[in-house]
Order: sequence, then C-alpha cells, then structure tokens
Amino acid sequence: MNIHERSWPAEGLTRIPYWIYSDRDLYAEEQERIFRGETWTFLCLEAELPRPNTFRTANLGDMPVVVTRDKDGAIHAFENRCAHRGSLLCLKERGEAREIVCVYHNWTYDLTGRLTGVAFRRGVGGKGGMPADARPDQHGPRQLRVEVFAGLVFGTASASVAPVERYLGPEVAAKVRRVMKAPAKLLGGYSQMLPGNWKLYMENVKDSYHASLLHMFFTTFRLNRLSQKGGLLISEDGAHHVSYSMTADIAGKEYERAGMRTAQAGYSLEAPELLDNVDEYGDGIGLQILSVFPGFVLQQIRNSLAVRRVVPQGLERTELVWTCFGYETDDEALTELRLRQANLIGPSGFISMEDGAATGFVQRGIRGASDEQSVVEMGGSGTSSEESRVSEAAVRGFWKTYRRHMGM
Repeated sequence: MNIHERSWPAEGLTRIPYWIYSDRDLYAEEQERIFRGETWTFLCLEAELPRPNTFRTANLGDMPVVVTRDKDGAIHAFENRCAHRGSLLCLKERGEAREIVCVYHNWTYDLTGRLTGVAFRRGVGGKGGMPADARPDQHGPRQLRVEVFAGLVFGTASASVAPVERYLGPEVAAKVRRVMKAPAKLLGGYSQMLPGNWKLYMENVKDSYHASLLHMFFTTFRLNRLSQKGGLLISEDGAHHVSYSMTADIAGKEYERAGMRTAQAGYSLEAPELLDNVDEYGDGIGLQILSVFPGFVLQQIRNSLAVRRVVPQGLERTELVWTCFGYETDDEALTELRLRQANLIGPSGFISMEDGAATGFVQRGIRGASDEQSVVEMGGSGTSSEESRVSEAAVRGFWKTYRRHMGM
C-alpha cells in the first residue's frame, strides 16, 4: 500500500499506528524526508578528530559518511562513496590520512571529498583510459553542511535548515552546554545492533514513564525513581527533549508502598563505589537524558557521560553507537569514576541492556497487528514541558515532528 493512502488515527498524537514501524516504502521515504531533509544529524564528537589530517566514519540515516579535519584544521563531511563504482571510500572507523584512496580502483580524494586523481585516466601506452571530455568529478560524493556546537559535530544535506543552535531552541541548547561544559576527552565506546525499527529506540529514549519500571537497577539502588524531583523539558516544536531527575530521593517509600517489583529491598552492591557521585554541575541533577531529532542522545547518568548515535540499518534493524567521554580537565580519580560507571550503560550495562530487548519485543509483538495502534495517553495529549515524568509528552512531541517532516 502507498504510504499516502494510509491515514493517521483520528485521536492524533495519543495513538501511534503500528504500520509505521514496518512499512518498507515509508522507511525509504524517511531517509529522504528526514535524514537527508531539513534536520541536523549528530556525526561525532569534535574530540574524535583530534588533529589535522584525521577522519571518522559516521552516518546520515543509512547513508555512510566520512567526517574529516583537513590540514588547516577545518572540519568537513561527505558521503562515504567513490564516484567511480560506488565503493566505500573509508573502510576504517577512524584514522589519519592526507588523502583518501578508494581500495577498489585507487581513485583519490582530498579531505574535503574532492576527487583529485583517477588511476590510468589516460590509459596505458596510448590505449584505453577515459575520453578527454569525461567529467568523473561531477559524480563525486555528496557534500554535507557541517556545524560544531559545544564540541558536537552535526551534519545536514539541507542548505536551508536553521543553524544548529536555533534548531535546538534556547532551552535544549542550554542543557547541551551544561554537559558539554569543557573540551571532551574520549574514554571509549561500543556499538550494538537492536532488533527493531529506529523509531522504537527514539521513543524509548523519550519515554520517562518506563525508566524506573523496566530498569530494576535504577530503582533498586535509587538512581532514578519517579518519586524523585525532576521533569521534562520539550522544545517548542516537540522535536527535542530533556528528562532529568535530582539525585535525592525525596519520596522513595512510595515505591515500597505500591509494591513495585523493581523496589524490592535486600539488595546490595559488593562494590558500592560504583554509585559514588560527584555533583560536578552544582545543580543536584543526577540524571539528564537529552535527545535531538531525529537520532541523537546526550547522556549524564551520575558521572557517566556518553553520546549515542541512532543509525537505521534497515526496516527492523538499528545500530546504536555509544561513545563515552569525560573532560580534558578531569583528574585521575574522576576519570576512574567515569570508567567504573560506564558499566551502567551500553549493550550489557546494568541500566541499558533492557532497552534493546524491550524495543525488540515491540517489533515482534506488532507483526500481526499492523492495523492496530499504541495508546500514548500518559500525561494527557499535549507535548509541552512539565514537572511530572509520569508522562509521554516527549514521545508525542517526537511524533508531532515526525508527522510534519513526513507530511502526514
């Protein structure tokens, strides 16, 4: 069925049709309208390009991208595709290079993505080669517009989308700066494949309702409970969000009184130093999860800092790329704390491993229910910022923006 023949449920943002996660034509159109459309995609940390003549591979949706820092220190991004036969140009995830040579036929590019050399262009011994009027450079990799904001490198295929700071809005931009308060120092990272559509993971990130119910570690050790003071900050257009909670649990006994399965007593850690906390921002916030439409997450959980790239790899397959970082100003003790707390996140993290499973459960559960729909009514029907995290307002904000980009 043509996607334009489908209609959104009459209830609006409080209903999400299940066909939205399993329509192949829709997936292809998302790549064009969203990832290569009027949006900014996070590509990498500026710290991942530490010196001139360095590169890092990334993605714009499912389109492979190369991000470079040229000999003069300027940052560029372009499609990871040779103009000749379409081969990947960069096969390594990161590295140093003064030029990029395609392994297939040795066509050569500079670090701006400009074709600079074609092997045997004039043939051999006056025979073969390209015609004199050939213009292979006209088929070169597509160039992206690039901006660096607070140490984060964003790229877009759009010439008209607003600058990154305006795209984020003042409140979300301020929360980005809060975490990116100093130059980043890379600590490591990991990648995982999730068995679900990319939108399911972005919904999950924006869903503050599930956090203390699905993640037993969160609640058992009082890292994040809905009884803690916190709230949701949602950009005016609904696209981006921040969920935060204070370190102090001011009403933790509500979980015990309610008999929540995640609040059972009697558990302790053999290494309690895992949950040591330094209030390095001076605001008492122990957890801040920030998302930028369409596929970026910036995380502060205690002193564990990370960026996450959400990369569609097919209709029911999503790559999640985590990069953990600290600050160049960190002392040895704080670096050690961040490395310990990296055990909280990632594919087998104490508070992250359930997310990939849960979104996969949804993808499997809806396969026979394409004409049915989710009920997203926690917190009402709006998409505004609010103090309660028992709300799906940020999820509805995602779909508000999604529908605008997709013309639904």
